[in-house]
Amino acid sequence: MSDLFETSSSGPGPDAPLADRLRPGRFDEVVGQDHLLGDGPLGRMIARGKPASLVFWGPPGTGKTTLARLLAQVGDLAFVQTSAILSGVADLKKIFEAARLRRELGQGTLLFVDEIHRFNRSQQDSFLPWVEDGTIVLVGATTENPSFELNAALLSRMQVLVLRRLDERALGGLLARAEDFLGLELPLDGDARELLLTLADGDGRYLLNMVEAVVDSTGSGFRVPVSGKDMDQGDGVIGASELLSLVQRRAPAYDKDREGHYNLISALHKSLRGSDADAALYWLARMLVGGEDPLYVARRLVRFASEDIGLADPQALVQALAAREAYEVLGSPEGELAIVQAAVYLATAPKSNAVYRAQKQAWRAAKETGSLMPPPHILNAPTKLMKDLGYGEGYAYDHDTETGFSGQDYFPEGMARANFYDPPERGFEREVRKRLRYWEKLRSGG
Repeated sequence: MSDLFETSSSGPGPDAPLADRLRPGRFDEVVGQDHLLGDGPLGRMIARGKPASLVFWGPPGTGKTTLARLLAQVGDLAFVQTSAILSGVADLKKIFEAARLRRELGQGTLLFVDEIHRFNRSQQDSFLPWVEDGTIVLVGATTENPSFELNAALLSRMQVLVLRRLDERALGGLLARAEDFLGLELPLDGDARELLLTLADGDGRYLLNMVEAVVDSTGSGFRVPVSGKDMDQGDGVIGASELLSLVQRRAPAYDKDREGHYNLISALHKSLRGSDADAALYWLARMLVGGEDPLYVARRLVRFASEDIGLADPQALVQALAAREAYEVLGSPEGELAIVQAAVYLATAPKSNAVYRAQKQAWRAAKETGSLMPPPHILNAPTKLMKDLGYGEGYAYDHDTETGFSGQDYFPEGMARANFYDPPERGFEREVRKRLRYWEKLRSGG
């Protein structure tokens, strides 16, 4: 069974990970979440001295557990921690019963549930009565969008607070605090120090883990006392390449079946639509480096070619389909270049959603007009009965006309002529627009 209860108040021992030993003991020591503290929603809750049930939603290593621990101190609540990965219904029942007994003795309970989105719907429902009657203050932590992962009933009883990934300033402050705590300055040159913050990728815990890795790997003989002066660039100073050999480069966070997947494909699609080839290449790289199926990306490029370019550049769809076929033939990594080529082509192509809008309008008109028959003059008449009913009567064969255009009405009887497709004056659709204007002129007898 998981370790459900906080059993020690003496703090982490000397062998605990640096991230645990440096865990903030006050709210003013929390970095990177100023938007929640101070005049923010969490700051106002702290000022009232009455914690409420919350969901902390944010990337790993941004302080979700720390804030929950500090919040329990505000209300003088017993802090109980569990994880949805390690706990089941039986564990929850024990926690709820202990909280009930604790409440009878005059103390409330703050229950912190890590990875709360991993509880199924029925497990989430089990929290409801205990939250409603005040037996527990529930604080859940999740890296996933709560609106997708949590029951509406539970979510309606909790306030969602979004934690931000730690920016360079926050990570730099955390690094300085670690060096002060350890009594040493990491022997890193300027490039290596900057790279260390980049590798952390907004994750404070990961940064502190890398600090420990540098200290452990270099040994005490490489430690440079904190002096406030520039380090000697001689032996023992670590450069960027040496740093990469000491710490493990972490793959970018990317869940192919969760919100990160949809966020990145949205970023790629909108970068393409905005004709920003460089941004599109970045988001494409983020997806493929993160392990996304290249064929999924290729399919999205095919969709983009029709939806956002259309006839403004008829070659866009050809390029997208060719890239998909090339990847199927070559596979990774060679075939990925074809996808890159298509993405650059689509980003730099003229944009138009005129065909996409025309489809929507035509589909809407088809639903609204029901089962109107085509006009008789454009119907074939393979039988005598059909000829007697007027099928095909009066049909003008366009190729027999001087202009190759008869101008007849092809809409159903009783339906006014509609204009679904309205191409813009850009790309190849400029030529298409000229053609449509020419035919309209002939149709009106001009």
